[in-house]
Amino acid sequence: MDALPDRSPIPSASLKEVKKQLRALCRQRRDELGESYRQHASERICASIREWPAFHSARVVFAYLPIKGEVDLRPLIAASPAAAWAIPRIVRSPARRLAFHAHLPDRLIPHRYGMLEPDPALPEIDPEQADLIIVPGVAYTRSGHRLGYGGGYYDRLLALPGRALTLGVCYQVLLLDDLPREQHDAPVGNVVTEAVGVLSCRDTA
Repeated sequence: MDALPDRSPIPSASLKEVKKQLRALCRQRRDELGESYRQHASERICASIREWPAFHSARVVFAYLPIKGEVDLRPLIAASPAAAWAIPRIVRSPARRLAFHAHLPDRLIPHRYGMLEPDPALPEIDPEQADLIIVPGVAYTRSGHRLGYGGGYYDRLLALPGRALTLGVCYQVLLLDDLPREQHDAPVGNVVTEAVGVLSCRDTA
């Protein structure tokens, strides 16, 4: 699963179905890694991020709490108390977006999708304040293109103007040569896996 077998143009309606099928295949491969491997890989990814020079200068970091076998960033958050950590809350109305609030373990609320979200009563943090945005994904390419869950929430976030560096996280087995993409899909500037550490997508584009 290093690349799609055919690079021919795909009609928009068909592209959505291709992405849906690929998303299911990637999630299956992620599940097959097993909990023990995912935990070990997450720890290695967190260690790589801590060693990344750009992380040292980041004061405000937008991250996430894991769901469905995603890379677990909680060891990184726990080991880096000097950073101001923020995590997302899904907002559906009046427009679909991610709202970020301070990460306070005693102010987390379960979402119906299974992840924990910050209490909406907490003050919202403007994305323009972020120095680093760590972005989850089902799969990535070395050039920073991402396969998400289909909601478009992170694409909207990444399309906003701002100074923040962006870092996609995934397991090495899901770092692919190519991914189907649409015009609104927004790439990240860097990618990290357990095997290769942090990669600059500018160097591989």
